[in-house]
Parts: sequence; C-alpha cells; structure tokens
Amino acid sequence: MEQGAPSLIPYEAIVRESLRHVVRDVLARVEAEGLPGEHHFYIGFRTDADGVAIPPHLKAQYPDEMTIVLQHQFQHLEVDERGFSVSLSFGGVLSHLRVPLTALTSFMDPAVGFALRFESVAPPEEKPEPRVERTEGTVVKVDFSKKR
Repeated sequence: MEQGAPSLIPYEAIVRESLRHVVRDVLARVEAEGLPGEHHFYIGFRTDADGVAIPPHLKAQYPDEMTIVLQHQFQHLEVDERGFSVSLSFGGVLSHLRVPLTALTSFMDPAVGFALRFESVAPPEEKPEPRVERTEGTVVKVDFSKKR
C-alpha cells in the first residue's frame, strides 16, 4: 500500500476505543480494590453525550462538559463494558451520575502525572490524520484532528 493511500482498517477508531478501555480498566480496579495510595482522578466528560445521566440541576449548571474528581468522597462506583456510574456530593447533595466511555473527554491521575485526552471524532467527510505526541512523564496525546 503506497503512502497516503486510504486505510481500509479503522486505526483511529481502534486507538480511541483502546484508550477509553484504559479508563474502564483502571476504574474497574478501583471498584474492586479501592483507590491505592495517593491516586485520585479527574474525569472530564460531555454532559450532552448520548447515555449520560446526571441530575437536572447539574445538567443546567454544566450543559456541555464537566469534570468530576474521584478521591476521598465517592460512593457506589460501578463499572461495566459501556461506562461507569458513581455517586458524588455536590453542594452537600448526593447525586448519582452515569457516564458512558464514549462521553469521556479527559482522564488524569495527578498523583503520578498520567493523563489521557480524548479528541472529538471527525465528521465522516473529513479524513483525520492521527498525531501521537509524547510529553513529559506518561502523558500521551493522540490527536485525530482534520488533516491540514
């Protein structure tokens, strides 16, 4: 296959799916064993994505995107193949959230400097060109932005 020829293998989709499964696998481990040591997570997600379930007052406050923190005070973390659910306190009110993996925009564990950023999927008419960028520590950015 010559360079620049269109791929018949959906590499971009495969990589995106694999990275989301990293988050799922980490959360499943925390569900089973609890958070070890100083680990804690910042998880960003689209509140307007299909399958996201959050209370109306949070949806009104965060109509597009929000970031939650899983550290000391979270309850009922449940992880499955599609995503996770968790109960967190917002302003002293316990709220239950359901987040599919497809809604994720970011995942970070600042205790060890690990971070993933999830880019939006390009519309079908655009041909994305993936760029993998290594930064300090264990942060890997995979960018599927439109080819310029």
